[in-house]
Amino acid sequence: MTRHIVCGPEGPLRARVSPPPPPVRAVLFDFSGTLFQIGSYADRIRAVLPHPPGEAELEEILTDLEAGLADPAVIDAQRGRDVSPEAHRHAFTTWYASAPALAPFADTLYGQLQAPEHWVPYADTEATLARLTADGVALGVVSDVGWDLRATFAHHGLAGCFTAWVHSYEHDSEKPDPQLFRHACRALSVPEEETLMVGDHPAKDGGAAAAGLRAYVLPAGAAPGSQRGLDAVLRLLAPAASM
Repeated sequence: MTRHIVCGPEGPLRARVSPPPPPVRAVLFDFSGTLFQIGSYADRIRAVLPHPPGEAELEEILTDLEAGLADPAVIDAQRGRDVSPEAHRHAFTTWYASAPALAPFADTLYGQLQAPEHWVPYADTEATLARLTADGVALGVVSDVGWDLRATFAHHGLAGCFTAWVHSYEHDSEKPDPQLFRHACRALSVPEEETLMVGDHPAKDGGAAAAGLRAYVLPAGAAPGSQRGLDAVLRLLAPAASM
């Protein structure tokens, strides 16, 4: 019988021989902030307003959006945001409407989220996915989101890289629920211990470790279309890819 491993503050209580970790055969990616980023808020606001805003007006709107992040109604709307399409729309439109100038256009701004052309892959997304695919690494997407992402990936010619898609709203749950990661692993027919989760949220994406996966968390805040640092994923897998 396998004994459950009990750990103290410094590590396992009982001495044990740990085998080397198995090679990574699958990688799961988060969507927003990891592989893609939506266009800038300034550009999106210019696209919905009926007149070209001046710099002072645009800055005022952005300041109102920033203040809205602390609005109790906006904060309340974020709870359970990604468990259903309805909750997702409510969360975002409530925030957009917290800026008075954007209130009439909250639904239009939300529509931008679902429009593939508004999303920009990071500069190193395509090359990273192509290399992993060429190396035979199975790929999946695990995202807290309120709509199906496949159209966005297809629009940018990247959908064919993936064979597993786990959208939180389809499972009435959000990361870091271990079942979301395990569902993706089952879809790829790769065990959790041979799978790497890559994202930009320490708690949500890093939480994959609780499901038995390895996790790599990128720092948040990269600009749309910039280099994301995804080459680090290739370096992590380099020993496995050469085996």
